Amino acid sequence: MRSSNFSYLVKQGVVSVWHNRVMSFASFCILMVSLLLIGLAVLISIDIGIIIGNIEDTNEILVFVDESVSAAELSYISEIISSYKDEFVDRVVYISPEEALASEREWYGENFFVLFDSIGENPMPSTYIVSLWDITKINEAVSRFEEIDGVISVSAPFDFAEILIAIRNTFAVIGLAILIALLIVCLVIIYNTTRSSVFARRMQISIMKHVGATNAFIRIPFFIEGMFIGILAGVASWGLTKLAYESVVSVFEEDIMLLQIFGISNVVVFDDIMWLALAANCLAGALLGAIGTVMSMGKHLKV
Repeated sequence: MRSSNFSYLVKQGVVSVWHNRVMSFASFCILMVSLLLIGLAVLISIDIGIIIGNIEDTNEILVFVDESVSAAELSYISEIISSYKDEFVDRVVYISPEEALASEREWYGENFFVLFDSIGENPMPSTYIVSLWDITKINEAVSRFEEIDGVISVSAPFDFAEILIAIRNTFAVIGLAILIALLIVCLVIIYNTTRSSVFARRMQISIMKHVGATNAFIRIPFFIEGMFIGILAGVASWGLTKLAYESVVSVFEEDIMLLQIFGISNVVVFDDIMWLALAANCLAGALLGAIGTVMSMGKHLKV
């Protein structure tokens, strides 16, 4: 195809958006709402994953060390625990007996004397507080830590970890199901809308076929038209997504209590991904609009 012909077809596709503005506007609205729902669903799914991850970070394993171990043995135990960072360990914090006692003194306040001072010696053991980056490995982590020489016991919140794993898996399944359902619904609606647009111009297609126009020659203007509408819808949905998402996040940020309860201190900041989101919206809109339009005109080309 010559470049002059292609330029003509592209121009016709863009001009058709205005000539068929009623159906173009309907397609634009459908695409915009569809992309808005999908975009918000993706952002919310990512944020839920981050929130659950924040809660998982508070799920710590306590490794208690025998009081008879030497400083060299403590260093060895620390190295062994840290060696599992590639597998499941995220952070390791050492708490000396003195630091543990000071923490208990602060916690119990006036009751500290009754509980500890009457003992006459520091009853607190050396302790390692270990956070896992993969909460599903908690059983393996406890098993490995218990095998270390000098470790007298390991305490881990197994029930809490199981609940978190179940919640995370449930949200993952629900989020995936919602995204798939939205995509299917959006594709069906877009297909029916573009089919109505193409049906309104079936006579135009029939005349072009009878005068010898090839299928490609007929499809390209429709393809460009659908792509152009999709890009416009992508830009509009991007703006609405930004407005809606930032409005919801600001509600939580204004209430410190909600911020602490839901752990949304480090959720996705839209400004950090705004250009990526814009590109994704425009690309998705262009593909959905173009493909939906071309697929809808298939039977009208059989003349």
